[in-house]
Amino acid sequence: MTDTDLLSSYDYYLPPNLIASTPTLPKEEAKLLVYERCKDKIHHLKFKNLHEILPDCSIIFNDTRVVKARILGYKDSGGASEILLNTPLNDNKFSVYIKGKVRIGSIIKFSKNLIAKVCEIYENGTRAVEFTQNGQILDAASLFDLLEEIGHVPLPPYIKRADNKDDESWYQSIFARHQGAVAAPTASLHFNDEMIKTLKKDHDINFLTLHVGAGTFKSVESEIIRDHLMHGEFYQIPKDTQELINSNKPILGIGTTVTRCVEEFARSKISSGECKLFLNLYNRPIRQNYLLTNFHLPKSTLIMLVTSFIGLDKTMEIYKTAIEKEYKFYSYGDGMLII
Repeated sequence: MTDTDLLSSYDYYLPPNLIASTPTLPKEEAKLLVYERCKDKIHHLKFKNLHEILPDCSIIFNDTRVVKARILGYKDSGGASEILLNTPLNDNKFSVYIKGKVRIGSIIKFSKNLIAKVCEIYENGTRAVEFTQNGQILDAASLFDLLEEIGHVPLPPYIKRADNKDDESWYQSIFARHQGAVAAPTASLHFNDEMIKTLKKDHDINFLTLHVGAGTFKSVESEIIRDHLMHGEFYQIPKDTQELINSNKPILGIGTTVTRCVEEFARSKISSGECKLFLNLYNRPIRQNYLLTNFHLPKSTLIMLVTSFIGLDKTMEIYKTAIEKEYKFYSYGDGMLII
C-alpha cells in the first residue's frame, strides 16, 4: 500500500473565503489555471482566453438541465421537512434525501397538492419515495415540470445561503436541454454564447447527457480509496458523439461528468445507461486527452479524477498554487485546464 491508496492523501485545507457563493460576472472574466503537461508549466489566464491556448481538439459538453430538486414541505405531524431529489428509479419511484427521521409509509405534503410517500429506506442515506398529485402517480417528466413551479434550485451544501432568482440562470449552462440533474456540470457554467461562437471557429462542439446526482457532493468514506463504491448516474450519448469517441481525434471534456461518460463508453461501447465509473490513479483515462474542470472538494471522487490525468503530487501542487493565487473554488468558482 502507498500514500496514493489512502483517503487522507486527497485532503487539503481551503480558507473559507475562497469558497465561491456567487459566480464571477461576466462569466468570461473568471480565472483559468492552465497546466501544460508536456512543459510541466502553469499559466494563469481568464476564461475569455481559452480559445487562445487550446490545442487542436474536439470539445464535448454535458447538456443536462438542472431540476429545481429541493422541495420544502410538512410531515403529517406538522413538522417541517425537506426533500432533495437524487435520481428516478423504476416504477415511477425516486431516490431522494430527506431531512429528519421518516419511516416506511411516512407522508410529506407540499404545495400544489404534491404528496411524497416513503416506500423504502436504504443504508446509504437515500429513501425511495412515490410522488402523487390529486391522487395521480407522477412520472419523472410530470414531477420535473411541477418542480419548476414549487421547487428550489438545489445549491450545493457548501454555499451557505438560500437560493434566489439569479441562481435559476447562474446554476444552469446556456445549452442545458435535458431535464434530470440535481447538480450542475459546473465547468460548463463559465461559457457564454460569444465564447461558444469563438470556439466553433476552430473546434468541433459535441454534446452528451449525464444527469448529475446528489452523490457528486458525497465525500469518499473508505480509508482505502479503491474500496469506494461509486454512485450511479444516468447517461446518454448521441450518435455523433459516439462516432467522435470511436475516432482518433483529440478530445477536450468540459467537466468531470463528460469525462466519466467518455471513458464509460470507451470501455463498454454502451451508449446509454447508468455510469458508475470511478476514475482515479488506479483507473486512468484511456480515451479523453484534455480536461477542463473546476476546483473540487477534498477527499472527493472528483479530485481523484483529476489525479488520474496528472498524478497526486501535481494535483496537490496545483491546488496549493490556486489557493495562494486566491482562485475561487467549487461550483461557482474558477477553473483549471489540463492540456
